[in-house]
Amino acid sequence: MSVVFDHRQPGTSEDEWADAAPWRAVPDLPLDMRRLIVFAAHPDDETLGAGGLIAAASARGIPVSLVVATDGEASHPDSPTQRDLRSERRHEVVDAVARLGPRCAVSFLGLPDGGLREAADDVRRHVRALFDAEDPATTLVATTWWGDGHRDHRVLGEIVREEAAKDMEVVGYPVWLWHWGRPDDVDVADWCALRLAPADRTRKAAALRRYPSQTGPLSAVPGDEPILHPAMLRHFARDTEVFIRPRPTPSSAATPEWFDDRYARRPDPWEVDTRWYERRKRDILMASLPRERHRRVLELGCGTGALTADLARRADEVVAVDVSAHALEASRQRLAGTPGVHLVHADARDDWPTGTFDAVILSEVGYYWTEAELDRVLDRIDACSTDDGILVACHWRHPIPNAAQSGDAVHRRLVRRRLSRPLVHHIEEDFVLDVFARTPLAASVARETGVIS
Repeated sequence: MSVVFDHRQPGTSEDEWADAAPWRAVPDLPLDMRRLIVFAAHPDDETLGAGGLIAAASARGIPVSLVVATDGEASHPDSPTQRDLRSERRHEVVDAVARLGPRCAVSFLGLPDGGLREAADDVRRHVRALFDAEDPATTLVATTWWGDGHRDHRVLGEIVREEAAKDMEVVGYPVWLWHWGRPDDVDVADWCALRLAPADRTRKAAALRRYPSQTGPLSAVPGDEPILHPAMLRHFARDTEVFIRPRPTPSSAATPEWFDDRYARRPDPWEVDTRWYERRKRDILMASLPRERHRRVLELGCGTGALTADLARRADEVVAVDVSAHALEASRQRLAGTPGVHLVHADARDDWPTGTFDAVILSEVGYYWTEAELDRVLDRIDACSTDDGILVACHWRHPIPNAAQSGDAVHRRLVRRRLSRPLVHHIEEDFVLDVFARTPLAASVARETGVIS
């Protein structure tokens, strides 16, 4: 979720939130965990959004761990004041958390403030290592909410949510929602709430006072104004903290009928023939194939056959599958007379062509499948791939209507499923392309073709 807001503005008043109190009727967050892990994108996130939870868990003797992804050094980008905010904010979070739970363990990842998207692989590695050491059935994980409007909050929340084990409970805590959101606009279907005891509220208030670099000005000059002004801080003096549970992975609305309707209304609905972007992407995909020629290629989701035609020039045989009869008719017209091409009308989630393949192409289709459906297709790819087979995956990275997941999520799942590292990893703002091999035979094109021994 992308939201444009200015922290210097008053934002939605706490009086407006308190009058509506949308959290009043939501279920309670139970404190029946044996361990609590809290993730913060920046120092102070944990106290603002989950300080009461940390205090309540600590008071019950529940072990608490806090992971702080960045040091918050970019909190004042226009500041002319020379201060070591990185060190200062680290000291603040240690001091603040000591007020919430004296035995709370704090660890710092030290990643760039404002750069968690670029450091996503590092975040994922740390999160995965931490979760591998936990009993998921007894652990509650609280993280910055993925819908909070701040990019670092979103990226951290999405990674934590995606890496959590299936039986691990994850909740997101909002911080900036109270500033830019309005009571009439929120959907409380996934909310739960922790009603704070007076002692826990007192500890949270004491912890917030340990963040002078954020609650007070760095100096009197412009650019050094407080990040958390009094109107913003009022949201966190409530007797209730709100947490948001992830919604279940949606089913794809991209049914065979939906695809057929798209192709019936427009012969080239994604403009694969006319857009330079699409032509360039196909060229990059073809250039990424580690072999000059393949024996038998399987293309999943061939559409109107633009990529199929390119593959046919590099393969003895191409089996091209699509769920849309309209798309396949366009492919037949394009590929009429092309030797070695076999077009199959099928849904790869349910039907599968016979035989084995030394290359499988999964391009711009994986995000229409749920995680379970994608796993089922990957099992079939593994079963039909030759020992020297490769998998080529390429997907759009922006939001996709009717998709069950994002293109990035598809590729993260591919990386986790494959036994070998990708031979090719190409990523741009718009798309990601990976080539995987069952064996390392294709790791060096120069070696395989005799250029080097």
